[in-house]
Amino acid sequence: MSLPPEIQARRARAAEWFEGLQQRIVSELERLEDEAPAELYPDPPLSSEKGGRFDLRPWTRDTGVGGGIGGHLRGRLFEKAGVHTSSATARFSPEMAATMPGADKDPSYVSASISLIVHPRSPRVPTVHMNTRFLSTAESWFGGGADLTPMLDEQRSQQADDAVLFHKAMQDACDPFGADVYERYKAWCDEYFYLPHRKETRGIGGIFYDRLNSGDFEADFAFTRAVGEAFLDVYPKIVRHRMDEPWTEADRQQQLVRRGRYVEFNLLYDRGTMFGLKAGGNIDTILSSMPPMVAWT
Repeated sequence: MSLPPEIQARRARAAEWFEGLQQRIVSELERLEDEAPAELYPDPPLSSEKGGRFDLRPWTRDTGVGGGIGGHLRGRLFEKAGVHTSSATARFSPEMAATMPGADKDPSYVSASISLIVHPRSPRVPTVHMNTRFLSTAESWFGGGADLTPMLDEQRSQQADDAVLFHKAMQDACDPFGADVYERYKAWCDEYFYLPHRKETRGIGGIFYDRLNSGDFEADFAFTRAVGEAFLDVYPKIVRHRMDEPWTEADRQQQLVRRGRYVEFNLLYDRGTMFGLKAGGNIDTILSSMPPMVAWT
């Protein structure tokens, strides 16, 4: 590949960070699995007498060089969760190169990322998504974000407890990097995670950013790390706040319908899904965002 050693070194640093974050998130989700009350989550998974454990599956790319670790969980508290990392040294197809900054000069690229999705069993506990990534062609940038999707209508207000807590964590991550950063990335998230055919947002938002290249790699990398740390801090707090609450069959049905909206967005509009499929990523990790059970009315 023709990208300079400095870019390869930056990719290696980003990959190391993402893989370390993956390990910490996996450990925290497994800890929550063990803490979940048995009366609400009675069925231990086959992998443990207590909570579920992640199945960590290394994979290698079919094209280019690289691969990643797919972390898959089917548990008591978390009906389905995926925490995945990947890295690559490869070349874009002509179709994809036309859409990527710098790839018109040279289709070579390097990338590193972490991506996760958590679908709790309880309708009272929100679904969450987070990803951050580094990508470099002749130009380099970071992108990603985190967003929360409560399943029940009563929790989908921006004033609901979980929304306030989640947005406060994202704002605290953003504020050291500029007074306007949070509001810009919050608005971008609301615009991105929108289902035009439903005329509604996917959830209560969070932050979303892409092609972050301020000219200061260290500052952009520090911001990306801050997003990951904010997620690791706030989501377990939300889970612990909600996981002891009982739910009804009507709540469960509302959850399954809301999950249907999640499927619609990811298959119709999500750029990350499309990128992964076109770039030769791992199918199991790319499509792990799909909920285990879903309903449409």
